[in-house]
Amino acid sequence: MHGTIESAKIDALRERASSLPLEQYDPGDPELFRTDTFWPYFDRLRREDPVHYCKDSMFGPYWSVTRYNDIMEIETNHSVFSSASALGGITIRDVDPDLRRESFISMDPPRHAAQRKTVAPMFTPTHLDNLALNIRKRSAECLDNLPRGEVFDWVDQVSIELTTQMLAVLFDFPWEDRRKLTRWSDIATTIPGADGLVATDEERMAELGECAAYFSRLWKERAEQPPKSDLLSMMVHSAATRDMDAKNFLGNLVLLIVGGNDTTRNTMSGSIYALSQHPEQYRKLRENPALLDSFVPEVIRWQTPLAHMRRTALSDFEFRGKQIKKGDKVVMWYVSGNRDEEAIEKPYDFIIDRARPRTHLSFGFGIHRCVGLRLAELQLKIIWEEILKRFDHIDVMGEPKRVYSSFVKGLETLPVKIAA
Repeated sequence: MHGTIESAKIDALRERASSLPLEQYDPGDPELFRTDTFWPYFDRLRREDPVHYCKDSMFGPYWSVTRYNDIMEIETNHSVFSSASALGGITIRDVDPDLRRESFISMDPPRHAAQRKTVAPMFTPTHLDNLALNIRKRSAECLDNLPRGEVFDWVDQVSIELTTQMLAVLFDFPWEDRRKLTRWSDIATTIPGADGLVATDEERMAELGECAAYFSRLWKERAEQPPKSDLLSMMVHSAATRDMDAKNFLGNLVLLIVGGNDTTRNTMSGSIYALSQHPEQYRKLRENPALLDSFVPEVIRWQTPLAHMRRTALSDFEFRGKQIKKGDKVVMWYVSGNRDEEAIEKPYDFIIDRARPRTHLSFGFGIHRCVGLRLAELQLKIIWEEILKRFDHIDVMGEPKRVYSSFVKGLETLPVKIAA
């Protein structure tokens, strides 16, 4: 009975997308993402109103940019569209000015480059080769310990476990406390509310304060040790980051934790779900594991683990015939650009041997392109190499529970079963 009610509700939401006047559109409503019913809204916006103004929402007024090429244009125009945390940062949700934390993703040139450069050595090919050995060992252990013949939650037992282990390695973080990293990542991006992880912004800041205090202790330890190859040591021994104030320190930590956690976790979960929806692609992958090289970027496009990034207009600007005013919030919907028929052939199809699978916006574009994208791809490739060695099939046993957020596009739970 519950399933029937749910599908009737979803049909009603889809019907609403086509009948609702465009001026009443609020594509950033997190409920659309929790119910996975935002697609028809973006389809219509790309067709009829690709640069759309929403006058009123739970996040205030904002512009939506929904086409692939328009997003790239906004993303590379730093003189007009700012990422600065002082103006509100990179998400549709404004943070109270007292609680804003600067990080290199929420900085404009030229300061952005110096801080980003500090952590970039973590993601060089040589370093990734070393990390790959670690990732493979941990992936194998994780998969070998999975239950057979019974339903379990893939998100918790695989996606969260492996990404949290990887984060602990990247930060050289105390192993027994590694699940704190998952918690802090979720807290950093959650929308406070009665059903949320926290009820209020004050509770959220209290937990992020614990994150800052924990890392401050580790920071002091690394400062007294010779330089090592973990992210904290890199930051503490670099002129660009060693004297960060407390807010900038926490901002960069949260950026690296969320970046290392959400993207990989959601694509790991999304890959299982995508193959369950496209059994012919799963068969193709089993028959030819060499397709993993194109499968990985296709999963990242298809899932789009962060639905948007936001900018703030530094001056009045006319874009595609629309008058964007100084101070306006401009949201670049990656999730819509990744389904743009004009940029991507058959964008709603999951095709693991696409000719150009890296044509996607999931990692952003330009100077703010995800610094860890190669590591994210590597983790996804290795876990699937190990899955294909072990299991003929992983069956999805029910619909996933999706995150209530129009920023993090992820799965909270995904029930699966591996044949005994």
